[in-house]
Amino acid sequence: MEEAAARGGENSGSDAAVDGVSAIIPGWFSEMSPMWPGEAHSLKVEKILYQGYSEYQDVMVFQSATYGKVLVLDGVIQVTERDECAYQEMITHLPLCSIQNPKKVLVIGGGDGGVLREVSRYSSVEQIDICEIDKMVVEVSKQFFPNLAIGFEDPRVNLLIGVAFLKNAPEGTYDAIIVDSSDPIGPAQELFKKPFFETVCMALRPGGVVCTQAESIWLHMHIIEDIISNCRQIFKGSVKYAWTTVPTYPSGVIGFMLCSTAGPFVDFQHPVHLIDENDDLNKSMGPLKFYNPEIHSAAFCLPSFAKRVISSKAR
Repeated sequence: MEEAAARGGENSGSDAAVDGVSAIIPGWFSEMSPMWPGEAHSLKVEKILYQGYSEYQDVMVFQSATYGKVLVLDGVIQVTERDECAYQEMITHLPLCSIQNPKKVLVIGGGDGGVLREVSRYSSVEQIDICEIDKMVVEVSKQFFPNLAIGFEDPRVNLLIGVAFLKNAPEGTYDAIIVDSSDPIGPAQELFKKPFFETVCMALRPGGVVCTQAESIWLHMHIIEDIISNCRQIFKGSVKYAWTTVPTYPSGVIGFMLCSTAGPFVDFQHPVHLIDENDDLNKSMGPLKFYNPEIHSAAFCLPSFAKRVISSKAR
């Protein structure tokens, strides 16, 4: 994911930590943000492999002691080699396994290539468009995360950098849209607002689906409530919330908002495409590490405190 949080660098120290921003202190990277006040997650740093500044953000890659290489944007962990599968596979296969034979897919964000890697498993897909704001994220990912960036090698992929592509998409273009977005800070705020969801809805075919990053039930229920309220007003098919565990994300949990447009009914909780049993699965991407049909259905089972809120708003 692309994140717009507080900037922290190799020379950041205790002052940065006091101010509540992510920092590298001797031997450790500690992630702190106003999005999750009063807590931090730390990884032991073996070596900083890259640090640069794009037009949009601070980009850093370091080798961790336990999670492999780690991509950090503006002080917030985006990807680690060890647990990326839990995010990339779920944000992709939850929507795509819920519809028959997706052909045209749009990815918004996702500059590390992980979502592309998962979309490319589908032989039915004919076109994969990706709109990524930051070219440096793509270049750094290709250099340091080849197992993720392999997604860019698919000939069906059309990469657009820094283009407001979605607004110009003809109505009903896509079978599925996957929004690998950042937290709602800075420019990414727009990806959580009603006008953005209206644009997404217009670009989807009848019965088309969208899956967007939708924050943590442990930290951001107020944000989740707003997302669900907006989506219920716009999407006339199904509106569902799912979640997965990602140890290096704040609270160890991340959620997904799944919606479908009016048209053929989409039952998100019961996949129509059993990806791990399908002979057409693109094996060149390697075996799935996290997703399976059972965990697909289980992702929609919510703890009681979240169910009370989400069930009252989502259908």
